[in-house]
Amino acid sequence: MNPTAHHYGITVSDLDRTLTFYRDVLDLEVIAEFSVGGDAFATGVDVPGAGAEFVHLDGGDARIELVAYEPEGDSRPRPSLDEPGATHLGLAVDDLDSVYADLPDSVETLSEPQTTESGTRILFVRDPEGNLVELLET
Repeated sequence: MNPTAHHYGITVSDLDRTLTFYRDVLDLEVIAEFSVGGDAFATGVDVPGAGAEFVHLDGGDARIELVAYEPEGDSRPRPSLDEPGATHLGLAVDDLDSVYADLPDSVETLSEPQTTESGTRILFVRDPEGNLVELLET
């Protein structure tokens, strides 16, 4: 078996608001929008009666998948990077300082851009749902 990345999925409660962030703030292109439901889907995701709305965004080598389920599950606490099982989406950018300067005031950042010991410049932001996104310049 030689798997390759197809997509990175992020479950959201407000698909329109979250799509606006990824499309308009992070400038990711929408490549597909669709709905999925039915018994096979509900069984496959182990959520009785589930259906979902999907948006796929162009993330370069893999898609970024935003998905809103019906019925919606319980909310979870805001993620922290040091928690086992924590996840984040990493997106490479050409000019991190420019991206940072252009972020709307409504976008929460964990800090200003930082240069790590490895020489990589990083900036963590939260999407409107509180999910962590790492913007990095190498």
